[in-house]
Amino acid sequence: MRHFGHVAPEVRARLFHTEPGRFGVDSSPRTLAVALGATLYSPATRPRLADDVLRQAAHGVVSMVLCLEDSIDDAEVAGAEENLVRQFADLARRVAAGAEPPLLFIRVRTPEQILALVRRLGPAVALLSGFVLPKFTEERGVPFLEALLAAEAERDAVAPAGRRLLVMPVLESPELLHLETRAETLAGIYRTVDKYRDRVLALRLGVTDFCSAYGLRRPPELTAYDVQIVASVIADVVNCLGRADGTGFTVTGPVWEYFRHQERMFKPQLRRSPFLEVRADALRQTLIEHDLDGLLREVELDRANGLLGKTCIHPSHVLPVHALSVVSHEEYCDARDILRPERGGGGVLRSAYTNKMNEVKPHRAWAERTLRRAEVFGVAREDVGFVELLAAGLPA
Repeated sequence: MRHFGHVAPEVRARLFHTEPGRFGVDSSPRTLAVALGATLYSPATRPRLADDVLRQAAHGVVSMVLCLEDSIDDAEVAGAEENLVRQFADLARRVAAGAEPPLLFIRVRTPEQILALVRRLGPAVALLSGFVLPKFTEERGVPFLEALLAAEAERDAVAPAGRRLLVMPVLESPELLHLETRAETLAGIYRTVDKYRDRVLALRLGVTDFCSAYGLRRPPELTAYDVQIVASVIADVVNCLGRADGTGFTVTGPVWEYFRHQERMFKPQLRRSPFLEVRADALRQTLIEHDLDGLLREVELDRANGLLGKTCIHPSHVLPVHALSVVSHEEYCDARDILRPERGGGGVLRSAYTNKMNEVKPHRAWAERTLRRAEVFGVAREDVGFVELLAAGLPA
């Protein structure tokens, strides 16, 4: 699979200086963590889930979470599990016939579900990339990870060894939010994910649960970073768990809750000029009407604050996230110049675009991260911006 793989080859050639690279379930976890992009969540109760999965893959989705937790009622869990088993079997048949699904994860409620689902999925478990673990702390996380290892051992005892299953813990517990327990909770989470580092693909932020603890809900005109109590948790998570010194993990951006038109209190956040330059004012209006201008701003703030990828609950969110994940030609030139071998000793140089200072040693980690993103999302041509990428990826 590849990002923008649903776009015609001739269009990709026009848009990209370097096209997005291919990756798949057998790629390294480091690559997959960067490639997750907009991870689309879907309730596991959907009766035509296999159809949904393949349809979204055809529209550019590369990672999905099939949810058995907060997105469904407690009374629906047993039926949702049965549905998952049926839908995975259906998917396995279609994949054997040539269909290409995205990376698939199941969000479970309990450690026991991991072992039970691996057993019940049978050979179709080969389509499963891993599990999303809710309300993750050291105390609650260890049983989930031990269950994962036990499920793999049982699977491998009766069938040829498959790929390692990966996990994406969700950081959303009250202990993490509350100031008096935050430092201790973060330390415990780090001990746990560090011990199981080879199984942890990425860490996800449960900002909706953070807001819930204080009876808050951000409106579509505001981002998670405008809610100060949420912003402080994100900062501390990145501080402890997202460091660029080799000890950190990929931390993904929080969910954007809105996808329908709401009455506005504040003016739109999208400037008209980038859209007018490519005669895409109608596209700008569509984004505003669906409250996606707030999403775009939040994605930019995610990256500025050290997050990569995003939790999505509606298909309309996927393409904007991916378009903003493409490395600009300017970013690429800066990163490449900073990492030239002859610059190993440090120093300062003027950017190729002659508009900024590139300081080699302080900017090295940023440059390395940027080139990893370029490998999976590609590099836009010099005259191509977000608007062109977004317009090209929309259904005809």
